[in-house]
Amino acid sequence: MGVGGNFWDILKPYARTEGFDFLRNKRVAIDLSYWIVQHETAIKVHTRNPHLRLTFFRTINLLSKFGAFPVFVADGTPSPLKSHARIMRFFQASGIDPASLPISNGTSVERNKKFSKCVQECVELLELFGIPVLKASGEAEGLCAQLNREGRVDACITSDSDAFLFGAKCVIKHINPNSQEPFECYEMSDIEGGLGLKRKHLIAIGLLVGNDHDSKGVQGIGIETALSFVKSFNEDEVLDRLCALGSGDMLSMMGYKGDSVINLDENSTKIKLSHCSLCGHPGSKRSHLKDSCEVCSSSNNHKGCVQKPIGFKCDCLSCHQDKKEKEQKKNEAWKMRVCNKIASEPNFPNNAIIQMYLSNNHTNFTDAEPFISWKNPNTEMLIDYIGYKLNWEPSFTRQKLFPLLSTIFLRNKAKNQETGLLHGQYEFDFIQRTKTRLGHMLYVVTWTKHGQIVNTHIPTTPLEDSQVQEYDDDDDDDDDDDDIDESVNNVCVDIDNECVMTDENMDLVMAAYPQKVNQFIQQKELKESKSKKKGRAKSTSTPEKSLSPSSRSVQLSIKEFYRSSKGESMEKLKDNDSSTTVKRNVTRGNFSKSARRRLLFD
Repeated sequence: MGVGGNFWDILKPYARTEGFDFLRNKRVAIDLSYWIVQHETAIKVHTRNPHLRLTFFRTINLLSKFGAFPVFVADGTPSPLKSHARIMRFFQASGIDPASLPISNGTSVERNKKFSKCVQECVELLELFGIPVLKASGEAEGLCAQLNREGRVDACITSDSDAFLFGAKCVIKHINPNSQEPFECYEMSDIEGGLGLKRKHLIAIGLLVGNDHDSKGVQGIGIETALSFVKSFNEDEVLDRLCALGSGDMLSMMGYKGDSVINLDENSTKIKLSHCSLCGHPGSKRSHLKDSCEVCSSSNNHKGCVQKPIGFKCDCLSCHQDKKEKEQKKNEAWKMRVCNKIASEPNFPNNAIIQMYLSNNHTNFTDAEPFISWKNPNTEMLIDYIGYKLNWEPSFTRQKLFPLLSTIFLRNKAKNQETGLLHGQYEFDFIQRTKTRLGHMLYVVTWTKHGQIVNTHIPTTPLEDSQVQEYDDDDDDDDDDDDIDESVNNVCVDIDNECVMTDENMDLVMAAYPQKVNQFIQQKELKESKSKKKGRAKSTSTPEKSLSPSSRSVQLSIKEFYRSSKGESMEKLKDNDSSTTVKRNVTRGNFSKSARRRLLFD
């Protein structure tokens, strides 16, 4: 969806791949419809209410794994301009010939009831999460772009390329949570610098190749032609030029070539300078016989012309100017063909589409700021809602929600807004260790039930497998698929000690519990120093000669290794069969050094 003609392909060279912390502490607007329509491809087997399942796991990932502040945007009433394009797409997907059915343009077509129900259920779920949900007056990507353009959010998550036409500054097209660089991001500044295209240029391309509101565009114009055509105009005049061409005003294009204007009358009367047929330099062959060619005589130190090589091209000023004029005429002819195609397109361009893309208000309210606020999730209501819609056990839902709850708790603690317990019963105990996941460093934090004995040290031995249960997405009966969007942070439960371990961002833990982090670092350094001292004492107390070659911690040189190995093997052979073994006595003085070295490998 969005701009047609494989528009994303011309933007692909300017894509960025960003790391895990790209969205940390940033606000991001999400096209809710974009997520809902993905459940058919993201979840490969039949599951109950896949749109809720996908929204549930992706929301937890955004909040806990990536540390973002999401704002969801739902579509409003579909634009009448989009009804025709939507019907045409439905006919193509169903294999129906559109020409056989009458289609009335300009009539708003409501979304089907099934899709509207999915949107409403996702909105209910997100509100229980405490996440703001906004409803656009028309297209969701339009409101996402408006929020991004006004600085209310830092990025948009959508696959609709027309978000750039609405004025978006940063668009995240794809998220892969199981990658070291999970975000495929497009910055408008990179597009402007690489392609030289600004917002109105992109709108002009969308009008020429087609978009969600006019799928046809101009017949015979593809993305490459449209790109080259709009780049010949400035941003302020490109839409006016299209409107003039659409009205049949071809005079505005006569003799216009961007930064240069060609006088066709002067070009037609200009006589090209004659060139010698033998050497190819300026001047006729007869004149070169009378007076030698200056170029040939200066380069070869003799009189007379030199036969020009195959494929010779003169680089004199006259030929250079003639070549430039031919290229300009060719470009002019190409541009006139494009103009004729635009002029022959009926009702082009649609001014309503232009005004929609240039609109700065895609909401039903005057100020969006009061509506963008994040609250703590209603855990009990959320568990009941998920249990009713997805038929999950409350214990499983709590386990999946725990990383989200711990992230929110640490955020509030860092702002000195949290004085209670996590989930009403867990308190921060200690940092168990550090771990690396996809190149990203994390703390493994232990949460202990309030009232239990609190540990003040780092455990020297890991917990037994029987004491720890690690939950991931395969624990659910319905979780048969390997959807990467459902790989939320792992939660480990110590059954005996009634504690929970989660993976947390190191900076967030440092901001919330600086004393715990300093204590962990000090104890870790103390443990490492003790292990180093112990290793040094062991190496000094044990003589190196008393150690066998196999027990030495230092790698032997190749000579020492094969010499010692040969000695051991010879002793074993002598003990096993002393009667048949003949010891060969060799004096070093009889052989050279190289010969003695080779004998060691025999």
